[in-house]
Amino acid sequence: MHLLDDLQYVKKIDKSNVYGSVVALADQIKDAWLSFKNLDLPTECSLAENVVISGMGGSALGGRVIKSLLKDRVRIPIEVVTDFHLPGYVNDNSLVILSSYSGNTEETLAAAHDTLKRHAKIFIITTGGKLETLARENNLPLYLIYPKFNPSNQPRTATGYSIVSIMALLARCNFIHLTDEEIGEAEIVVRKFTNEFSVEVKESKNLAKRTAVKLKNNMAILIASEHLVGAVHVMKNQLNENSKTFSCLFDLPELNHHLMEGLRNPAEAKKFWHIIFFESDKYSDEIIKRYPITEEVVAKNDVSYSAYKLRSDKKLEQIFEVITFGSFVNFYLAMLYGIDPAPIPWVDYFKRKLK
Repeated sequence: MHLLDDLQYVKKIDKSNVYGSVVALADQIKDAWLSFKNLDLPTECSLAENVVISGMGGSALGGRVIKSLLKDRVRIPIEVVTDFHLPGYVNDNSLVILSSYSGNTEETLAAAHDTLKRHAKIFIITTGGKLETLARENNLPLYLIYPKFNPSNQPRTATGYSIVSIMALLARCNFIHLTDEEIGEAEIVVRKFTNEFSVEVKESKNLAKRTAVKLKNNMAILIASEHLVGAVHVMKNQLNENSKTFSCLFDLPELNHHLMEGLRNPAEAKKFWHIIFFESDKYSDEIIKRYPITEEVVAKNDVSYSAYKLRSDKKLEQIFEVITFGSFVNFYLAMLYGIDPAPIPWVDYFKRKLK
């Protein structure tokens, strides 16, 4: 029996039930969308001239996904800030979305106080903590996540909540057009791929398991474009935190202007690289024609690579297809390393040293 097909082994390693969060992505999407429809929103939110999404790590993933996905359908500028300080242009005509799963993220709390000083419009997304207290004390609009579909309770495994809540807010404020039908289609796609990649499906028929095998003892170099860059960023972060492995992300066509020359040295390192190209028929024509040539250059430089070809029909569906695939890959890679994916000892160590 292949290791990843041994259900008892998987349950033994996954002590915090990260797998339960992985398979609940579709339920997170549905829950966040329905919950948000019942929220009362202040009318001034829809009057904003720009949107800034402030968050860190797993809590910033929703903003990154949305910025990549919506750039061709949003009517105002959107920026993602992963820092203590907001851009200089933020003022009373700005909407700042403060996203912190725990509600205690230092950088996001600093950005919250900065937002209040600038009298910008505020919306808070959290499960509680100091950010909820701030919202209650200042009578600020709040989406309080009840993460019943995130049993591991890790911010990076709550992507359905973080992505859809921000999408729902932007839709309710009339910054984008997003329908119940589109969200329903995305949910169906996630359920389809969850079934395809689930632990019950044997490695011989499970692309997520086979990809994890390829990545074991290798560095994952992820390449995506346009609407998929944010979704692949989710995979990169989760590989770091869940699989405890090195991964990085490059976007094409930007990489065509530098990375191809960087594939030569150090030659000894190349045996540890594995590049994954995320190919989509929803990319623009200019982008699509660059993928096979870039893959040819990679092959000529003797670098291992594979391609994930998106199968979903629409851009929104494709981002959730990527996130589903990536979530299973990083989980299985953690299993191959014999690592419980939930604990993040070095992040926790870093935070303790700052106190």
